[in-house]
Amino acid sequence: MDAEPDKDVTRYADMMAAMGAEPRLRIMRLLLAAHPGGLVVGEIAGELAIPLSTLSHHLDKLKSEGLVGVRRESTFLRYSANHDALQELLGFLYAECCSRNKVVEPQKITCC
Repeated sequence: MDAEPDKDVTRYADMMAAMGAEPRLRIMRLLLAAHPGGLVVGEIAGELAIPLSTLSHHLDKLKSEGLVGVRRESTFLRYSANHDALQELLGFLYAECCSRNKVVEPQKITCC
């Protein structure tokens, strides 16, 4: 059996687990809304009313799974959603349903 697909499943499961906590899912949605510029930590904390110490923990988890990126701007940390990772995750989730049996139409998952 090929180990590579198992590795991908494990990676995607870890990504989904990272977003599985309500505060982290809220952070991801906020960062996606602020894409591509992202937000500094204080802006995220203020917008979502999450204490900085707790927010730091959530951002570290999202960063460790490759879901967000961070860059230093002087004394601030600016976080942004890693849209490539999210697109890859969504592609993995919908690969079979959209190609093999057409249970979900691709245009219905990309509309806004």
